[in-house]
Amino acid sequence: MNKLFAKINFKNIAIILMIAIFFIADRFLKFLANGKLANISFKLINDIFTFNFSANYFIAFSLPLHGPWLNLIIGLIILILIHFLIKAIKNKEKIITAGLSLILTGAISNLIDRLLFGYVIDYLYLKYFTIFNLADVYISVGAILIIISLYKKPGR
Repeated sequence: MNKLFAKINFKNIAIILMIAIFFIADRFLKFLANGKLANISFKLINDIFTFNFSANYFIAFSLPLHGPWLNLIIGLIILILIHFLIKAIKNKEKIITAGLSLILTGAISNLIDRLLFGYVIDYLYLKYFTIFNLADVYISVGAILIIISLYKKPGR
């Protein structure tokens, strides 16, 4: 039992728990937005930031790309990201691992929406910008982390 306990990597468990919490938070808010709060809009920060349901048939930030092949493309991108995540974990690239984990968390949550409903559930409206969800935030923050990590690599 002690050998098994010694092999447990608590940092990895913490990362997995964090990813699970992020995933559950997005799924819960999507459940509320698509269910009991579907016809209700309320202010989070004055008129600037509100919570309201929107069915997004396009890609991130409502960019106009859609079609029957979109789920296949997203699925392939997720598989490619998993490949790079495994590689980053093996190379102990912590920031890239965190970035890829965030991107995967968001991509998988949005893909679940597309498969279940045919659209992505968006619920956060930022005035003068767009409507989005936490999964979109995870994807964006993950991409920023990867860009920063690649920019800060030695020799650049």
